Amino acid sequence: MSSFESPATAASRPAASLNVGVIGNCTYSALIDAHGRIVWCCLPRFDGDPVFHSLLHEPAGDDGAGFFAIELENMVRSEQWYEPNTAVLHTRLHDDRGQSVEITDFAPRFIERGRTFRPMMMVRRVRPVSGAPRIRIRLRPAFEYGQQRPRLTLGSHHVTYHGPGLSLRLNTDAPQTYVLNETPFVLHTPLSLLLGPDETLGSAIHDTARDFEMRTRDYWRTWSKRLGIQAEWQEAVIRAAITLKMSLFEDTGAIIAAMTTSIPEAPHTQRNWDYRYCWLRDAFFVVRALNSLSEVGTMEDYLRWLTNVVSQADGGHVQPLYGIGLEKELTERIVPHWSGYRGMGPVRVGNQACEHFQHDVYGNIVLGAAQAFHDKRLLRPAGRAEFEALQLVGEQALRVFDQPDAGMWELRTRARVHTSSALMSWAAADRLGKIAQALRLPERAAYWSGHAERMREHILREAWSEERKAFAESFGGRDLDASVLLMAEVGFIDPRDPRFVATVDALETHLCDGPYMRRYEAPDDFGKPETSFNICAFWRIDALARIGRKGQAREIFETLLATRNPLGLLSEDTHPVTGEMWGNFPQTYSMVGIINGATRLSQPWDTLI
Repeated sequence: MSSFESPATAASRPAASLNVGVIGNCTYSALIDAHGRIVWCCLPRFDGDPVFHSLLHEPAGDDGAGFFAIELENMVRSEQWYEPNTAVLHTRLHDDRGQSVEITDFAPRFIERGRTFRPMMMVRRVRPVSGAPRIRIRLRPAFEYGQQRPRLTLGSHHVTYHGPGLSLRLNTDAPQTYVLNETPFVLHTPLSLLLGPDETLGSAIHDTARDFEMRTRDYWRTWSKRLGIQAEWQEAVIRAAITLKMSLFEDTGAIIAAMTTSIPEAPHTQRNWDYRYCWLRDAFFVVRALNSLSEVGTMEDYLRWLTNVVSQADGGHVQPLYGIGLEKELTERIVPHWSGYRGMGPVRVGNQACEHFQHDVYGNIVLGAAQAFHDKRLLRPAGRAEFEALQLVGEQALRVFDQPDAGMWELRTRARVHTSSALMSWAAADRLGKIAQALRLPERAAYWSGHAERMREHILREAWSEERKAFAESFGGRDLDASVLLMAEVGFIDPRDPRFVATVDALETHLCDGPYMRRYEAPDDFGKPETSFNICAFWRIDALARIGRKGQAREIFETLLATRNPLGLLSEDTHPVTGEMWGNFPQTYSMVGIINGATRLSQPWDTLI
């Protein structure tokens, strides 16, 4: 056993974990663990080939691949942090002699020649902090979901890793021989490693890395400074906002639901799904959360993508999700040769939910676009042409309003008239009426508001369960579902209406484990849910605050913030007993909840300063 695989090192390196940081630049992202290893990165875009994939398939022995490690000999501990208000990540490794190194990771993003420079490149800078530490660099990309090792070509200061359809060039001032042979060496001076397109750099490696770091840091600091945040929980909100921004695929405007695939929603359940695509539902919540912080640029980018979705549908069926390049077919398959997160397969690529009928999608489209008709800050506010296109979406919402669907939880073997789907159809009609008013189209305003009132009365009648004294998850049903909490959030019902208050009480009794909240109580395709779905817990916080229980809401919010990983990030689910994170990561839904909760609960600035 070498000193790089010492008992101390082996003992300190746990199994795959979601205690990881994220870097990204709205083109791609990468996850980096507390040991400075890149354990997940899909290229050339979010839903591409995972060239680094040890998060889902830990390499076996010294022959494994799918990671990019900068290792410290006899490492005994580490710490990791973001440079404040940026997406620049630092990892410091310490050995058993008191020596240490620091790794700085980032994805370049800054303004260059009047446009955003966001190359498919990751920059890793490593410097000695104390002593004469000995490190080893192990760069092992793999292609075709790990089935193909790269072919290498060498230059004077670079190595190119060739795969099918993708070549990655490492430009580095580290000794090339040591990198190729994974030879340990003493780190005397700072080194830079730039992994990206097979292109020549325009300047020296060290100068390029230093310049890119400075300009990327300045970009994120300027971006964060412009956020309109509340006085409390500022660091949590800024980190959530940066993470949501990194989930935007700026080339098309699509927003991914999460950066990973197949992290189980609960241990050993096979609830493993691929979330590297754009769900219109999730994207709407992201846009609305960032809008609440006065960050409307993401909405403008998303509307480019959404316009194409609407145009493609031409007034007919809209899928609940698409590929980030507008791909309609996301055929689901299993990667049989990967063991999965902590050995809990299967690993899935694609998502069969693209074939579903989920009728809440029409409301999510209209809600996602609505602010663009009212916001005077936009360079290109939406107008009559965009309204005409949205009316086609609204007409489809009217047609499916009371028809069975798979629902927002994407049930694969059961169809019902889901309350949440009908609710979002109502929202489509309601917002179209308000847009028509803003555009001074009184006849259209009357048309849509009339439909909205009719739909509202229908929902109030059919979704109420007298037996449960609560709004149920489906028309005529009795099962409880957290999604009905959105009734208050989208303005459907006065939150102090006795029916809504009774619903909150019933959901707390039957779906909550202390501060945590499950999605629903009825068994689904895989049995009864075991973990808390984080966004539902945040919906509960919003509902409690709206009905006047702000103190209780603040207590729950603080507890949920404590479940974030050390870098302030959340996955999809939390285990109510262990507090461990499960589900895909970082989950945009969950990060949205942080922003919404802080915005709803924070004391105003003038009470704190």
